[in-house]
Amino acid sequence: MAGRPLVIEVGQVAKQANGAAIVRYGDTVVLVAATASEKPREGIDFFPLTVDYEEKQYAAGKIPGGFIKREGRATELATLSARLIDRPIRPLFPQGFRNDVHVVATVLSVDKDNAPDVIAMIGASVALNISNIPFEAPIAGVVVGMVDGQLVINPTVEETQKSAMHITVAGTREAIMMVEGSADEIPEDQVLDAIFFAHEEIKRLCDFQEPIIEELKVPKFEVQTFGIDPAMEEEVRTYATPILDQAVRNPDKKSRETSMDQAKDSIMEHFAEIYPDNVGDIDALLDTVLKDVVRSMLIDDGERVDGRELDEIRPVTCEVGFLPRPHGSGLFTRGQTQVLSITTLGAASEEQILDGLGIENSKRYIHHYNFPPYSVGEVRPMRGPGRREIGHGALAERALLAVLPSQEEFPYTIRVVSEVLESNGSSSMGSVCGSSLSLMHAGVPIKRPVAGVAMGLVKREDKFAIMTDIQGIEDALGDMDFKLAGTEIGVTAIQMDIKITGVNREIVAAALEKARKGRMFIMGKMMETIAEPNTELSPYAPRLTRMMVPVDKIREIIGPGGKTIHKIVDETGCKIDIEDDGTLFIMATDEEAAHKAKSLIDAIIAEVEVGKTYTGTVKRIMDFGAFVEIIPGVLGTQGKEGLVHISQLDLERVNKVTDIVNIGDKIDVKVTEIDKQGRVNLSRKALLRERKPD
Repeated sequence: MAGRPLVIEVGQVAKQANGAAIVRYGDTVVLVAATASEKPREGIDFFPLTVDYEEKQYAAGKIPGGFIKREGRATELATLSARLIDRPIRPLFPQGFRNDVHVVATVLSVDKDNAPDVIAMIGASVALNISNIPFEAPIAGVVVGMVDGQLVINPTVEETQKSAMHITVAGTREAIMMVEGSADEIPEDQVLDAIFFAHEEIKRLCDFQEPIIEELKVPKFEVQTFGIDPAMEEEVRTYATPILDQAVRNPDKKSRETSMDQAKDSIMEHFAEIYPDNVGDIDALLDTVLKDVVRSMLIDDGERVDGRELDEIRPVTCEVGFLPRPHGSGLFTRGQTQVLSITTLGAASEEQILDGLGIENSKRYIHHYNFPPYSVGEVRPMRGPGRREIGHGALAERALLAVLPSQEEFPYTIRVVSEVLESNGSSSMGSVCGSSLSLMHAGVPIKRPVAGVAMGLVKREDKFAIMTDIQGIEDALGDMDFKLAGTEIGVTAIQMDIKITGVNREIVAAALEKARKGRMFIMGKMMETIAEPNTELSPYAPRLTRMMVPVDKIREIIGPGGKTIHKIVDETGCKIDIEDDGTLFIMATDEEAAHKAKSLIDAIIAEVEVGKTYTGTVKRIMDFGAFVEIIPGVLGTQGKEGLVHISQLDLERVNKVTDIVNIGDKIDVKVTEIDKQGRVNLSRKALLRERKPD
C-alpha cells in the first residue's frame, strides 16, 4: 500500500476472541480483536457496538508521564481514532442486530511514517469478517494528502508537513462510507477527486482481504430480530401514517416533539385494546412508520417537516462582544441551534502538551466543545466530555486551523470554547461559525472567516434527496450526515458519515456543491456582523512583548533555581517565557508592567560598550583608583563595574583618589577598553577633555 508492505496475520494470537488480526504496515503493528455476546441485549432499540482504540506508550518507546506511569484514560487522539473505526463499520451490521459487539484495536508498535488508525480500520474489517459475527463486507481506509498538487495515499511525516490536505476516507469495494479530515482551503472539485482517488486504493485493500476471508469461511450466527404479523403491521401503518404525517409538520422542535408524543400516545391507546399482547412491537413499529413518513415527504414531495425548501437555510443571526470580560466572544444562531464561542489568548507556554503516539507533541490552538443537557431540553447528569464532544471539538478545530496566523505572526496560545446553548441539528458547524466570529472579535488576524453547514441525505433505490442545513429529526431519520466547513476560497474541514451501505460520486458531488452554496450564504450573514478581525485586542487580553536576548544570557535571566525570573514576575505581575533560541515573551495586561519587566531584563543582559559614556556610582576606592558601577545590578543580580585609574580621574595630576571622588558619588565616565580578561577600564579624564572648551 503506497509502496510500503502491508501484512495481515490471523490465527496466531487472541484466539479466544470471535475474530482477531494483526496488521503490519512498515514498522507499525496493530492488533484488532472483535467479540460479541451470544444473545441479544433485551429492552434496547439500538445496536450496542463499542470500539476502543488503545494507545500503548511502549509502541513508541515511551514511558507514560505523570506519577502512575501507566496508560489511563484514552487521549483525544485515541478517542478520535476509535470514532474513525466505528463510523464505517456500524452501518454494515444487520438491521435489528442487538448483540453487544466490542472491537478493540491495540497499537503495539508505531512507525511515524505509517499511521496506525487506518491500519486499525483494516484490522477491524478482517477481525469481523473472519469471526462468526454477522458483518456484511470488508472495508478499508486510507489517508489522502496533496503534495505539490499531486494526490498521495498515506503520506509520510515529511509529506504530511508539506501536504495541503489530510483526509481519511473509508469504504467498501462498492461505495464510500466515511470521510473525515482537513484541507488548506482546497476547492470542492479537488476534494471530490481526492475522495475517489482514495476509493480506488480502498477497492484494492478490500480485494486484498478477500482471500483470507474466503479461505476461513467462518459461518455467521443467526441474527435474532423481532417480527410482527404482516396483517397487524399493515393495519397499524394505515391508521398511523396520516396521524404522524400531520404531527411531524411543525417548524418548532419542542412543539413538534410534543405533538408527535401526543400522536403516538393516541395511536398506542387505540391499538392497546385491539392487540394488548403486542404493545412493544407496535411501539417499535411507530418509529419505523415515522421514519418512512419523513423520508417520503423528502423524496416524493421535496417537503421538509418545518416547511423549508430542500436548499433553504434557517434564519441566521450573529452577534459579537456578547460577553464583556473574555478576550473575544461570538453568538451564532441558526434556527433553533445556538452556539456561544469564547476566545481566550494566553502565553506560548500555555500550549497543550500531547502525551500520545501522534506526530505532534503540542498544539497552540485548542478548541473545546460542550453540549449541556439543557441545550436539547433534557434532564441528565453532567459528566466530563464524551466521544461526541471530543469529536465535534476536533472537527471545529480542524476547520479553523487553515486560517490561523503563524506563531511568528501572532505568538499567542489560542483557546476557543464553544458552548451549545440550544441544539436542533449541526451544532458542530454552528461552533465553527461562532468560533470564527469570536476569533475576529478577539483580534486574532485570521486569513479569512470560516463558515460551516451540515447536509443530509435520504435515499430510496435510485432516488435521493439532499437537504441543506439539516435539523435533528432529519439527521436521526436520514442516511447521511455531511458536514463541510471552509472559506470563500475552499474547504478547510469535512466530515461525512453514512448510515447505509455507501454513496457514489454523483451523491457526494451534489452534496459538496450544495454545501458550498449554503456555506457562502451563512458566511454572508456572518460578515454583515463582522467582516474582518478587530485591529485592537480586548483591554482584558494580555499584551505580548517579544524581544531577543543572547542565548548565553538566558541563564542570567533565569538565575539559580529560577530565582531571578521569579523575582521579575513577582515584581511586575507579568508572565515571561524564554525559548531556547533566545526569543523572550513578556505577557501582561498592564503596559507599564510590561515596560518595567523589559527594563529589568534589559538591565540583566546589558553589555558594556567601548566608547560609550555612563553615569556610574563609586562602589570601592583603592589607592590606585576607584571602582565604578556603570550598569546597576537588579533583583539581586551582580552589576557591571569598571576601574577608573587614578591617572584617569582628572585632567590634572591627582595625588589621592578621595580628593576627586568618594564612595557613593555619581560620576560620568567613558569606557576606554575591555581587556582580554574582560576587565573594564574607565576614564573620567577623557570626558573632561572632550567637554573642555577650546
